[in-house]
Amino acid sequence: MLKNLKIENIAIIDKASIDFENNFNCMTGETGAGKSIVIDSINAVLGEKTSRELIRTGESRASVSAFFIDISQTVKENLLSLGLPCEEDGSLLISRIIKKDGKNECRINGNPVTVSMLKKIGLGLINIHGQSDNQALMQRESHRSFIDAVANNENLIEDYKKSYQKLLEIKSEIKRLAVDDSLKARKSDLLRYQIDELEKADIKVGERDELMTKRTIITNSQKLMEALNEAYMSIRGGDEFNGASSLLFNAANAMSRVSQYMPDTEKTAQELNDIAYTVDAFSSEISDLIENIAVDEHELADIEERLDLLYRLAQKYGETEEEMLSFLDNARRELYNITYSDEILSRLNEEYKICLAETEEKAAKLSHSRRETASVFEKRIRDELIFLDMPNTVFSIKIEKCPMTENGVDDIEFYISANKGEEPKPLAKIASGGELSRIMLAIKSVLADKDNVDTLIFDEIDAGVSGRAAEKIAEKLCDVSRQKQVICITHLPSIASFADRHMRISKSVRDEKTYTSVTPLDEDGRMAEIARIIGGNETDKAYAGSAKRLLDIARKYKDKLQ
Repeated sequence: MLKNLKIENIAIIDKASIDFENNFNCMTGETGAGKSIVIDSINAVLGEKTSRELIRTGESRASVSAFFIDISQTVKENLLSLGLPCEEDGSLLISRIIKKDGKNECRINGNPVTVSMLKKIGLGLINIHGQSDNQALMQRESHRSFIDAVANNENLIEDYKKSYQKLLEIKSEIKRLAVDDSLKARKSDLLRYQIDELEKADIKVGERDELMTKRTIITNSQKLMEALNEAYMSIRGGDEFNGASSLLFNAANAMSRVSQYMPDTEKTAQELNDIAYTVDAFSSEISDLIENIAVDEHELADIEERLDLLYRLAQKYGETEEEMLSFLDNARRELYNITYSDEILSRLNEEYKICLAETEEKAAKLSHSRRETASVFEKRIRDELIFLDMPNTVFSIKIEKCPMTENGVDDIEFYISANKGEEPKPLAKIASGGELSRIMLAIKSVLADKDNVDTLIFDEIDAGVSGRAAEKIAEKLCDVSRQKQVICITHLPSIASFADRHMRISKSVRDEKTYTSVTPLDEDGRMAEIARIIGGNETDKAYAGSAKRLLDIARKYKDKLQ
């Protein structure tokens, strides 16, 4: 449950700290006061996509933090799966900082996390329902997802999709192999040529780098010999001068004589002697290098020829040795499949039959679950619509069998008739905005007990509704808030009157800047705000009286729920 939301430098919100109650919270305010900014802030802290354009003008960063209490077992398991600790008291603090350079800093209980981790946790904390959900009702593709949610079909869907995907893979392989004989012959000839060319080349991983190193040594052998001889002479010396090793041995012997009279210098003498032997050993290594550098013009020609071959093969089969060898493996496999295509096709066709039967069986199970759930869902939605002042509305679900897809074999569409005597028609074609709002609320009410998320946010879901219908929506939101925490942004006085905590969002201008504030309202403040919503004049006694009447109605309804 969301307990507190802190916002800083988001759009026109300078600073705001918003406390929420367990049950029904609502926020009201003039259009443009900043209600949508609160929703944007919540979305940001839940890991949704955001933009640096949200940052308040003149600021370099913005931040949002949300504090939750009594988090669900599902959220705790998600935290553990991400390697994040759970607080013993069941609390959770999520924060997100958005910077002008586009970078984000996200934390969960103080631990740095990615935006995707934030989103995974956020999905189990809050569901936000807005007018976009009403638009989802207009898309028949979404109707199936509502039925699946009520039926808890997740496992059936996952099981079916695995079989369906395997079926597609087998079908694709059959199609690839089922080509005419002339095409097979041409393809076989090409593959044999490619395999022969690559096999004769006998490519080794790392060979090209090794050859290029050898070529570099051979082509620069004169310079290398001069440098190595110089290094050797510097260590070993020559007829007319002593090298470094001789000088170091002399120094070590001298210090050894000194140590006979000054024992403290014995360590220095020993270390000098060790260094002299180490330096002398370097000369042996250099001598070996000199002997190994042999200028062989024939070897250089062979290297150039081999590198040229590898370059030409790389142009056709892949830039690296690994890619060329991978091409060879694939070519061998493809030639084998073509050579034995009849046998393979026979096996694949048998596999396809078995897989098709399994997939059809799983599709049938999924379809049966959907059809059983649809009849229950219809009745529950009708009951909810009667409660929401739509007693004459007929709600039905049409399920028709369709060709198999990744979603099964069911074409599902919601039908309604809002007027008595009228035949039900596709919801997307005839429902008004107000009807969509109430149907969506009915669906959300039915889904509420299937949802593990503790906080539901309704962002102006009451659009297009007024009068008695609005009052019934308020009652339904109040009912839902006894099971879940409800946060509602509304323009309707009847809905605001049912809130257990009412906050007003308002904006003001100071020093040529706009500021938004969120103020919790006491009883007098609520009456004044509801009067303002009713008529725009919160001091008018008639509007104040109407506001009081709405609050009294809401109080009596909530008393009955006790």
